[in-house]
Amino acid sequence: MPKDLTVIVRNQPGALAKMGETLGKAGVNIEGICGVTVGDRGIIHVLVEDATKAGLALEENGFPVPEETEVLLLNVLEDRPGQLGSIARQLADAGVNIYLAYLATSTRLVLSVSNLEKARAVLQPQ
Repeated sequence: MPKDLTVIVRNQPGALAKMGETLGKAGVNIEGICGVTVGDRGIIHVLVEDATKAGLALEENGFPVPEETEVLLLNVLEDRPGQLGSIARQLADAGVNIYLAYLATSTRLVLSVSNLEKARAVLQPQ
């Protein structure tokens, strides 16, 4: 099952390239990614199948990985307006908070939530 890794990079030219090259050399495919900069660093979230292999490669190459998170990975069958709102509303109505959201390959939505089991139950196809 894919997991989200939080990776810290320097906010400078080539940092993201080096992170991507590091994962590539380790044979780790990036299935989803998002990132933001905060001052002199970047905070990158990557979705990978083998979190142990990815984390080890990143740490060995100077990229701190302070967090590994099991996430909800949803196949969004229809790419249409309102999909995110509908999914988020179902979770909100069930009292589940969303901490992180980004898109992955193959029209999949990655969500880090306050209660993974409850979120899965709420969003299971009827």
